[in-house]
Amino acid sequence: MKRMAAVCLGLLLAVFTAQAQIDKEIYYKALSSGEEESIDKVLAKLEIEKSSAKVNAYKGALTMKKAGFVKGVGGKVKTFKKGAHLLEDEIKSNPGNTEFRFLRLTVQEHAPGILKYNKEIDADKQAVVTGYDKLDADLKNVIADYAKDSKVLKESDLK
Repeated sequence: MKRMAAVCLGLLLAVFTAQAQIDKEIYYKALSSGEEESIDKVLAKLEIEKSSAKVNAYKGALTMKKAGFVKGVGGKVKTFKKGAHLLEDEIKSNPGNTEFRFLRLTVQEHAPGILKYNKEIDADKQAVVTGYDKLDADLKNVIADYAKDSKVLKESDLK
């Protein structure tokens, strides 16, 4: 009887954990969409997730993207810096994480010059190129799709 209860509890925990993890495809779709509603929905999902390096990096990048929708220059800068702080902390803690470096690369490439958030663009490009072969197929596809339109990261860099 106790064994049966333990098995049921284990199955429930496994199902709950699988549902709680953020879907990478949904995240990258929101990041590339440029639609405030999509960004807000994914940020809301991330807020209820258990804090982790990946969740914080995703929240950071999406928060920086959301800054473009905030009214007023002060609000935009404050929101952008909040997201930058999250992402930068995770990169400092995980400097070899290719996905986090890719996230920062994408933000740096599209951030307004006045923010001066572009100092690591070459290093991040190199990190992405170097780590690309070790990534899972889904993330490779995201990066390859990004490289098609990027002025910094080219498709030929990934071969």
